[in-house]
Amino acid sequence: MSDAVRMLGIAGSLRKESYNRSALRAAVGLVPEGSSLEIFDLDGIPPFNQDHEKDLPPRVREFKAKVAAADAVLIDTPEYNYSVPGVLKNAIDWASRPYGNNAWDGKAVAIMGASMGTLGTARVQYHLRQMFVFLNMFPLNRPKS
Repeated sequence: MSDAVRMLGIAGSLRKESYNRSALRAAVGLVPEGSSLEIFDLDGIPPFNQDHEKDLPPRVREFKAKVAAADAVLIDTPEYNYSVPGVLKNAIDWASRPYGNNAWDGKAVAIMGASMGTLGTARVQYHLRQMFVFLNMFPLNRPKS
């Protein structure tokens, strides 16, 4: 049994040169020795469709397996229209379904984000924390923003 912490990094932006994807790539170099941070690219995650939750699309099945195998999750996301980017919300929904098969259950989670706005990513972080209550995730509460 290893003491290494396996972390999964998720960027809430699909833009290849986004600040958040860049920050997530930089975080890989800051991981303590013996632990790992694997980045999963959400490109290709389709919009959530409950008709397919029992027969997951291949990219979703891969994502959900990565979430389930991780000890912790690091979400690095921009804020779109005061809230969660669509691709990130879809990924969260897919990995929590079908009801009773929530890959997020009991996961430690940290949130970070980069933005050119004066509030940074404060609102998206607040909205994610609201979702974490239902998903039974345990966020790192400080620092915020």
